[in-house]
Amino acid sequence: MTGTSRGAGSEVVHPVGLRLHGRTVVVVGGGQSAHRQVAGLMAAGAVVTVVSPQVTPALEALAAPGSLTWQGRRYEPGDLDGAWFAVAATDDSGVNTAVSEEAERRRIFCTSVDDHAASSAWTPAVGRLGDLVVGVHENARPERAAVVLDAVLAGLTDGSIADGARSPVGTGTGCVTLVGGGPGDPGLITVRGHQALAQADVVLADHLAPQSLLASLSSEVEVIDASKLPRGRSMAQEQINALLVEHALAGRRVVRLKGGDPFVFGRGMEEFQACLAADVPVEVVPGVTSAIAVPALAGIPVTHRGMTHEFVVVSGHLPPGHPDSLVDWASIGRLRGTVVVLMGVVTAPAIAAALIEHGRAPETPTAVVSNGSTATQRTIRTTLADLPRTMADEGIRPPAVWVVGDVVGLTGRQLGTPDGGRQHRLAERAAPADAPDRQTDMVL
Repeated sequence: MTGTSRGAGSEVVHPVGLRLHGRTVVVVGGGQSAHRQVAGLMAAGAVVTVVSPQVTPALEALAAPGSLTWQGRRYEPGDLDGAWFAVAATDDSGVNTAVSEEAERRRIFCTSVDDHAASSAWTPAVGRLGDLVVGVHENARPERAAVVLDAVLAGLTDGSIADGARSPVGTGTGCVTLVGGGPGDPGLITVRGHQALAQADVVLADHLAPQSLLASLSSEVEVIDASKLPRGRSMAQEQINALLVEHALAGRRVVRLKGGDPFVFGRGMEEFQACLAADVPVEVVPGVTSAIAVPALAGIPVTHRGMTHEFVVVSGHLPPGHPDSLVDWASIGRLRGTVVVLMGVVTAPAIAAALIEHGRAPETPTAVVSNGSTATQRTIRTTLADLPRTMADEGIRPPAVWVVGDVVGLTGRQLGTPDGGRQHRLAERAAPADAPDRQTDMVL
């Protein structure tokens, strides 16, 4: 039977998972279709050989260190020797047919990307969530499988579809997942972070974590307020560590939900070490850090070609000269690039003075972004010298990020900030007459 003699419409596919780790797979073709196929095959650990005169830059980059083998020529009979699986992915239907027919003769399963009926193996729409692999086949309309897959993955991610991962309390081994929730907008948490929340039995959440995510949790999930308010009420770090370990040892899946990234001024390593000391399995899910995301959402890049080759992120919770401060403000003042200050609302006057004292120009463009990524995001532009007065006049309160550097001057007058998929327009507000160098943008 040749590759072109089978009719797909009347057949029912037999779904099967191919264990290709360490096994040879030949992909004929080097364009975008081949690239997509190679990505999935390499994720499965296959030993991939690509046969094509030209390949995409991404495939060439994989071939250079030997991650795959590239035969830089046209397909020839015999190229499937030793293969467990084959893919015909050229833009020449004649070549694809020849590959399919050779595979048929050799009893090698083959996918032809341009001829569903000529394929002895149909590649499902595939999605991965942790160690869970979801594949969806559709006999007549392959594009329908992708729609169904997206719906299934969304359900697994938000918890509306149970995946059986959660064990009854007291059975099995508990674990801790340190999740970075991003700068505030719930849409900016990672897929893995969302999945961890959907599987949690207990969530210890900071006040800067996306609060709306807590509302979507099942009523069976215990939520513990582990907030640390600036210079106010807070749960001691030692208590947080103890609760993580206690609940995990009781067999629960525990999520520590933080704003930003757990390892960027989030004391995540202390929690990680506490779990290791108690032999509790612990996973870190990185988050979108506000140090980069919040300026970006205000239209301010922390780097820009030809303008800055470095940026530094500094904790401003202690002022310059404080005996416990570990920051070398003299070195930071001499930098030409971008300085991003977190937790620096109260200490802004002292930090600005130190930067100017150690060499930063007083007229350096500076921006303050408060409530970044939320519907109330507010961006105020000023200069480094005028920063203390600006923050006082505008009543800036935490959470806020401020940025020093020429990149601030790149910001346009029309900006956008996400809010549930909508875009807010920002209108420029006139600066006070005594501060002609200052602009203020307010989310409407």
